[in-house]
Amino acid sequence: MTASTKRADPKLLEILVCPLTKAPLEYDADKQELISRQAKLAFPIREGIPIMLVDEARKLDD
Repeated sequence: MTASTKRADPKLLEILVCPLTKAPLEYDADKQELISRQAKLAFPIREGIPIMLVDEARKLDD
């Protein structure tokens, strides 16, 4: 398995919440992102590690 194909730990994903809203996150396996519907942000997962920084998040289109 290469670094680019590493998947995030499912148990870790279960306990993570949005850093802004504290709401649960949705996991998008195809894009390797954690989605916060309330904050309208997508947090990237790089090399299996969720990057939970608002500055690193992508804004979702409405």
